[in-house]
Amino acid sequence: MVEGAADQLLEIHPVAGRIGAEIVGLRLSSALPAAVLAAIRQALIRYKVLFFRGQHHLDDREQEGFGRHFGEIVPHPTVPPRAGTVIHEFDAAKGGGRVSHWHTDVTFIDAYPKATILRGVVVPAYGGDTVWSNMATTYQDLPVAMKTLADSLWALHTNAYDYGSLRPNASAADWRRYSEVFTATIYETEHPVVRVHPESGERALVIGGFLQKLLDFTQSDSAHIVAILHAHAMRLENTVRWRWAAGDVAVWDNQATMHSGIDDYGDQPRIMRRVTVAGEAPVSVDGRRSISRRRPKAAAPAVEAAE
Repeated sequence: MVEGAADQLLEIHPVAGRIGAEIVGLRLSSALPAAVLAAIRQALIRYKVLFFRGQHHLDDREQEGFGRHFGEIVPHPTVPPRAGTVIHEFDAAKGGGRVSHWHTDVTFIDAYPKATILRGVVVPAYGGDTVWSNMATTYQDLPVAMKTLADSLWALHTNAYDYGSLRPNASAADWRRYSEVFTATIYETEHPVVRVHPESGERALVIGGFLQKLLDFTQSDSAHIVAILHAHAMRLENTVRWRWAAGDVAVWDNQATMHSGIDDYGDQPRIMRRVTVAGEAPVSVDGRRSISRRRPKAAAPAVEAAE
């Protein structure tokens, strides 16, 4: 249980040893008591990912309203939201719905979201789980020499990442969406590899699929160092895996986690709707903040992929 107010107000069941807890018996809405919201925030800092089953009553409006309890809700920088909302919909049948690589949401901008609220609308009969990794315990477990190195590193993150290597089986529709929508504007941001959490003070890694290269390193040396950090993050003891059911809601601390949706459900329908809460630019261990820039995408031939 969470120490303090949270365990007095919420029924909390840890799902894994280092990350993730299910909160039972709470009906999410845009109107929750202040004490309950404070307890949810406390539990989120402790467990990093919170799961709520059976929230079938939530529609788009109420999901947005619940998200506002955590701060200003913001749309995706490049992908248009659902009409009349700021919700980012992931529909596997429409391209771009299979986010099957490890990432922290939207790290290609400086003040990337501090929290994400994801709702299962249509869920496959099997497959399509999501896995999260605790980036604070990942950092804590690094050898002292590796921590010292990581503390000093900065990296370039961009939405113009190596899509082909991360999604080798992507369809032509996926490629078109990546080329024409997701990278309509190119963002490039320099982040510290280790950020200090603005609430807990914990140090957590900032890596994932949008990381293109460590600054001041060759591409080869950068790849080797990042691979070591990713290997630590993906150790099973640092992760939690969730089997979705329709009506489930997951809320995660996007400042201290990385996640991946598992693309193992074939042609089954899978529709998820996401709300993100505005964050602040990461601060490094020596007090420097992330720096971002953007530029229009240069005209280029459309990229196609074999079906």
